[in-house]
Amino acid sequence: MLGNLVLVACFLGSSFAADPPTAHINGATITGVNNGTVSQFLGIPYASPPNGDRRFRRPEPLEIFSDRDAKVYGPGCPAQAVKFPGTFAGSTNISTLTNEIPEFHNSKFPMDEDCLTINIMRPVSAGPQNSYPVVVWIYGGAFETGDTQSYDGLGIRIIQRSAALGTPVIFVSMNYRNSAFGFLGGQQVYDEEVGNLGLWDQRVALRWVKKHISAFGGNSSKVMIWGESAGSISVALQMIGPDNGANTENLFQAAFMQSGTVVPVGDIRDAQKHYDFLVNATGCDIPKTDTLGCLRGLPYQTLKDAVDKSQSFTSYESLNLAWVPRADGLFLKGDPQKLARDGLVAKIPFVAGCMVDEGTFFAVSTRNITTEAQFRTYIHENFVAKAPIGELDQLWTLYPSNVSEGSPFNTSIFNAATPQFKRMAAFQGDVVFQAPTRFFLQSLSGRQKAWSYLSRRFKSIPFFGSFHGSDLLLNTLDDYVIRFAVNHDPNNGTGVVWPQYTKASPRRYTFPPTGSPTIELDTQRAAQMAYLTNLSLTYPI
Repeated sequence: MLGNLVLVACFLGSSFAADPPTAHINGATITGVNNGTVSQFLGIPYASPPNGDRRFRRPEPLEIFSDRDAKVYGPGCPAQAVKFPGTFAGSTNISTLTNEIPEFHNSKFPMDEDCLTINIMRPVSAGPQNSYPVVVWIYGGAFETGDTQSYDGLGIRIIQRSAALGTPVIFVSMNYRNSAFGFLGGQQVYDEEVGNLGLWDQRVALRWVKKHISAFGGNSSKVMIWGESAGSISVALQMIGPDNGANTENLFQAAFMQSGTVVPVGDIRDAQKHYDFLVNATGCDIPKTDTLGCLRGLPYQTLKDAVDKSQSFTSYESLNLAWVPRADGLFLKGDPQKLARDGLVAKIPFVAGCMVDEGTFFAVSTRNITTEAQFRTYIHENFVAKAPIGELDQLWTLYPSNVSEGSPFNTSIFNAATPQFKRMAAFQGDVVFQAPTRFFLQSLSGRQKAWSYLSRRFKSIPFFGSFHGSDLLLNTLDDYVIRFAVNHDPNNGTGVVWPQYTKASPRRYTFPPTGSPTIELDTQRAAQMAYLTNLSLTYPI
């Protein structure tokens, strides 16, 4: 008899443990799914589908008032096709590396314009009785690609690791519009006030988090936004936002940026040539036609095919991107670098850092540039076309053709796939990642608490070194992300102390190729960084 009671108790216990997780918002029950020790609520819409006449318009918030299953991811937003070559420098198999990093390969998951959904992960034991810190992940992909499902493993490991550390967090991710669907520019976009739609998507999702995350066990007053690459840049731009850094909505209280801060972009009307390309490629260039209205009325596949033909980070133009956030007078009231210089950034604690060889992967598409003349012409026409060529003499000196001074840095004459490859990698990594990050940190020094890092992990990878995105592969920063979300400090009282960054003492946490972190000064290539910063402030890309 006693044995039977034990069996019944065990059966009931396992049954209760297997019950799907639920949350309640607006009187509706949201039913998720358990995945081992993690409960997931997936594919919850936070805005109306941005298709039909809502295409190229700001997101319309959507509330749920009826019961809903949230057990599978929604489709990703339309992503631009990635066209990396399979091999490089004769025999190096790029796909071996790119397949591990979502932003470097085409999504393996469905895409659709009806994509504005949000996902929540929590420990299986969590519920509305808890009030855990919240980590909001914003994916990268050069503002051209990306989806939340590709980072399912990231969310799970953050939840599991946070629980193992005894400091559980809630993990949130949102889909936002990519490529032309989210970052169309041009005069027509400016006139209709529909620029930076991907940033507005993120903003609406963050408002949803503030309103509803407590129902899932999260603390809406302890939200950290976290991103990598375009996601990291998005974090910085959300810190500026439509209120010029006043943080009036109090949507987040901390930020963690991996490889990207305020990029040197100009006015949204400067993107007219990219708008015109789409109009011409889709047949919407008929005189006296409402071209933006025509683009809204196109069949999805027609528009998607045209977007796939536009320049991208894998094409010859590389990091001179077509579809990026730009100053539109609304979400971004000016050049984000100048706004940061003026301190118009949310005064919250943050972490910002880079890989040492950020530019190597982005130099692959320019491997046919092999001479001094070609390099100079490319840099001038592609990155600083508004600058008189005579003003760039110092650039050629600061970024010489000597392969020993290029990236991967500190690898002597090795890894020179072409005579200009390492030079191109050094320039692109500095102009888009390293120099803006240093400028961001120094501009905000004394205004708020800040920490910085540099990673040299993976330094031995041929041609690419410590390449962009490899920190996600190695889980290098997971513990620090969790600590910062919980304590707004990356330290835990043991090991090497990570000091705050100040302009007077720009110390940063450094991950060597192997071994424990060290502390060094953020002073490398000082002349190059200062020159590029001044150049981008005068002639934004």
